[in-house]
Amino acid sequence: MSDNAAPIKLFEKKERIFPKRVWGKYRKVKWVVMITTLAIYYLAPFLRWDRGPHAPDQAILIDMPARRGYFFFIEIWPQEVYYLTGILILAAVALFFATSLFGRVWCGYACPQTVWTDLFVWVERIVQGDRAARMRLKKAPWTFDKLWKMATTHALWLLIGLFTGGAWVFYFNDAPTLLEHIVHFDIPWSIGGWILALTFSTYLMAGFAREQVCMYMCPYSRFQSAMFDKDTLIITYDEDRGEKRGKHKKGESWEGRGHCVDCTACVQVCPMGIDIRDGLQMECIACGLCVDACNNIMDKVELPRGLIRYDTTHNQEQRRQGAEEVTASAHFLRARTVWYTLVLCVVGGLMLYSLTNRATLELHVLHDRNPLFVTLSDGSVRNGYNIKVLNKAYEDKHYSLTVHGIDGAEIRVQGAGAVDASALPVFADSVGHFRVFVSAPKQADARTAITFELIEVNSDASLVANATTYESIFASKRR
Repeated sequence: MSDNAAPIKLFEKKERIFPKRVWGKYRKVKWVVMITTLAIYYLAPFLRWDRGPHAPDQAILIDMPARRGYFFFIEIWPQEVYYLTGILILAAVALFFATSLFGRVWCGYACPQTVWTDLFVWVERIVQGDRAARMRLKKAPWTFDKLWKMATTHALWLLIGLFTGGAWVFYFNDAPTLLEHIVHFDIPWSIGGWILALTFSTYLMAGFAREQVCMYMCPYSRFQSAMFDKDTLIITYDEDRGEKRGKHKKGESWEGRGHCVDCTACVQVCPMGIDIRDGLQMECIACGLCVDACNNIMDKVELPRGLIRYDTTHNQEQRRQGAEEVTASAHFLRARTVWYTLVLCVVGGLMLYSLTNRATLELHVLHDRNPLFVTLSDGSVRNGYNIKVLNKAYEDKHYSLTVHGIDGAEIRVQGAGAVDASALPVFADSVGHFRVFVSAPKQADARTAITFELIEVNSDASLVANATTYESIFASKRR
């Protein structure tokens, strides 16, 4: 090959997609979902929830310094990570359930990538014009008109990204307080860095990557077909009715030809840039915009709607055979949907039961390893323990600590000031740490099983029902 030969291109350059504006039933649904989800995301940190005088009043808060997660009436402690596991399982199974029924409805309507991309495309359309105008502007030389339109577009994108990053950090801090600090440019770099990172990631993903995130970065499009079956609702093109396609002039007969007028409106509005007439494709996010576009064209040429529509493979086969379509009950009641429902009910029921019966008091005891015991001058034996008392209530509490299983045992709490084992103080929604020594006569066995019992005490020193126990050992001699 000569030195002047053009380099071989193995891959075609990705062409930018300019979706055309369309209006119809599914576009309206997308607007409602977009506005609702964005409102929840931006406003949720400012919701208040009264938990008492000793707890944060932000309804949704991830309190990293205190290692707590708050969601309205639910509070998750670090050792309760199984709740997060349950939430993830419920989210995954709910996604599989929705996909088995309605296809990629999550991708088309509620996925954050879809929502923010829709918002960015709307801004782009407002500033630069609809599809044809944006395509011309991209090819046009750099003039003042192009410069200010592009600059305005990217400035608005960055502003949306800034609000996105700013809203995210509100979930990890008291939102009104942090907002005041942001307004006065008085925030630490640990917070400012997250805001900047999320600003530019939103700007990049929704402004430039767009459909490539769905096609190359998101694994969901790769394995979605595993959740599809012949009764899953998907975007379909009625080939029997639409072919043979071709241009049509008003007044011409439809005899001997299909109803598709080959206007490519379905392709022009598709945010993924695919032609649904080629069949279901991995890139299709089931947003329904092609349905709106085709229905609008059918209205203009005075033909029935539904050339492109949500449909199931089973119904298509039934129509080809001249049989009745599958009923709605058969669509919903299928083996996989029943199993998904059972999993959702079981996991959700277990989590609900656990939350409703969740103890507000926990006791953890750690026996000293070195030394296991100390022999005192009077011949008795002393063992040391580190005690942790978890007070999950939103009130300061006092607890009485006793030990059972060994005769003559005495408890002494080590600490600054007079700390009595019968009145251990623990602040609201916190962990109390105590160094405890148990002394008792030397036992015949090297290890004796003992039980620590912790009982909540009222202000008048009367015992109440809230109590818990912890099994441990008392070492008397070496084996």
